[in-house]
Amino acid sequence: MRALALAALLAAPAAAQTVPEAPRPIAASKIILVGDSTTAVIGGWGPSFCAYHVTSFAACVNLARGGRSSGSYRAEGSWDLALAEMRTPGFRDIWVLIQFGHNDQPGKPGRSTDLASEFPANIARYVDEARAAGAKPVLVTPLTRRMFKDGTLQNDLEPWAAAIRKVAAEKKVPLLDLNAESSAAVQAMGEAAADRFAQLPPGSAPVVPTASTETEVQPMAQPRLSFDRTHLGVEGANYFATMVTRELAAAVPAMRPLLIP
Repeated sequence: MRALALAALLAAPAAAQTVPEAPRPIAASKIILVGDSTTAVIGGWGPSFCAYHVTSFAACVNLARGGRSSGSYRAEGSWDLALAEMRTPGFRDIWVLIQFGHNDQPGKPGRSTDLASEFPANIARYVDEARAAGAKPVLVTPLTRRMFKDGTLQNDLEPWAAAIRKVAAEKKVPLLDLNAESSAAVQAMGEAAADRFAQLPPGSAPVVPTASTETEVQPMAQPRLSFDRTHLGVEGANYFATMVTRELAAAVPAMRPLLIP
């Protein structure tokens, strides 16, 4: 009997050790990017932000599209797709970064919006609908163009940035003043240094995709690259994505554990 009791006592700890520990549920978040080509893939800061500045505990979805304004992005249905992403269950927090302005400027048929009324109303509506979908909106003023005159940066997007600042204050929504910080940085470095942020070096001929000779295989998409002082190449994307991350960490402290400098 003593032998049996001793065997039972020795076996008890071993049996307890075989019980697997229950996995802890993940507390994942999501970051959604909404905007134009200066945020989108091939031309914007968004790809570098998602690739290098967000931990694996945050899904980063870039829904920015080239050539869109605060009006046309909604009209074509892209905002509906963004709202669907915001309503996806299972995420602890969902943030949506919203940046428009470049294509809202005059002279862009089908895209331009009135700065005094239509543009701020569009931005305010994005904020309200993001909140209604359960997301946390963050407004971003438009990235500066890198155009100089007599050594001075021509920040033609400042009026649109001012309109976004006003909406952010009225709606009490976090603001990333990317226009102010990017324009100050570009002015400080000068035109020659800022030109390295373009997709191609100065004087380069645009790279236009050629038609595929394959008739039976669907061709893959090809980027249209050019030298200009609005869109970003890899170096520019990395530079301004770091800037966005720094501003985001300051404006939204709750996101800091999800961000990589």
